[in-house]
Amino acid sequence: MYTKQQVSKQRQKFWTLFGLYMKPVPGANGESVNWLNYKTGIRHIFFRTDVGRQQAFIRIELRHPQVAQRMQCYQQFVALKKLLENTSGNEWHWQPNATDESGQAINLISQNLNGVNVLNEADWPAIISFLKVRMLQLDAFWELVKAGFG
Repeated sequence: MYTKQQVSKQRQKFWTLFGLYMKPVPGANGESVNWLNYKTGIRHIFFRTDVGRQQAFIRIELRHPQVAQRMQCYQQFVALKKLLENTSGNEWHWQPNATDESGQAINLISQNLNGVNVLNEADWPAIISFLKVRMLQLDAFWELVKAGFG
């Protein structure tokens, strides 16, 4: 059993290691990227990564406060589904009617790696590999399509 402080320290240690690992990796456009806090450049569109005690995930979160605009943005992604999946080589899980931890309505497009635990350092290579590959693929996809979302 871990204390909250131990969990916090282990998570911080993981994200520090991941940040150092990704720091020298350039984005699809050849420029430096802050992979831990990826900026899409489009308001209300976020690329998020997280790791917990049972899984790691990467996701596209659409958080526009107006439902119609959020759904329009989601439909743009749906129209680009084949390109996203071809660029990443993986299927994504599409959730047009999700809610976040505070109950706010959002749209999600995600991939999960189940059965990993951030508290278990033996899982870190698998987690890092999962996140790195998918962030690079998502960045390559975004480089191709972001102009259509501005």
